[in-house]
Amino acid sequence: MSISSEHKPLGKQVTGSLHTLSPIVELNVGGEMYTTTLSTLKKHPGSKLAEMFTGQPKLRTDSEGRFFIDRPGTYFKYILEYLRSNQVPTQCIQDVYKEALFYDIEPLIKQLEDSPQIFGELVARKQFLARVPNYSENIELMIRIARAEAVASRQSSVIVCVVRTEDDAARCQDALNSLDMDKKSVVKFGPWKAVPSISDLLDCIQMDVEAKGYKISFQPHVAEKGFRFKSHDFFYKFLFTWW
Repeated sequence: MSISSEHKPLGKQVTGSLHTLSPIVELNVGGEMYTTTLSTLKKHPGSKLAEMFTGQPKLRTDSEGRFFIDRPGTYFKYILEYLRSNQVPTQCIQDVYKEALFYDIEPLIKQLEDSPQIFGELVARKQFLARVPNYSENIELMIRIARAEAVASRQSSVIVCVVRTEDDAARCQDALNSLDMDKKSVVKFGPWKAVPSISDLLDCIQMDVEAKGYKISFQPHVAEKGFRFKSHDFFYKFLFTWW
């Protein structure tokens, strides 16, 4: 059965060689339209973007015949700006960095990694968090506990124990044994061997939980009178607000 002209497919695989195409290329990147040249797209031969437009076409087209790339179109303008003029973007650095990684544009990746935002995240913060045992797992555990306690509540709380040294870890365990709470519901972070302080780690926890879309705050956890230790030396209450 033949397809009538009223029911044309939304996209099609391009056949033939790109060498036969016009040097002017129209692109549909995630719904954003761009016009550029083949030479611009192929400026860095080893990149994934250049490979998309080298030899046998590897992209589909939209209903208007534009090459379609299923990526966020908003940030592609910064990629094009770099390819055209070697101008490193100063806006949306984190998002442009993700796109540079996807398109594998090595010179842009390296220059973005030298920017304060990416350098601070990759070299400083993430290197620190890599030295905090089970950091990512503990973030997920906090979220699971908070969600489990959210039934018919506006807020749910998670008690976190933060220890920087092995000695503090031992003292924290003694303190934990004295606390009137379910020990399994306390999430422990540390110890670690790095310069950042407990307050730095608490900021990281809040930052990474908020990055997952949650509204969260924290405060020192004040234990009952007669407690053997100053509980705020180790224990903090993280509040998840749901509505």
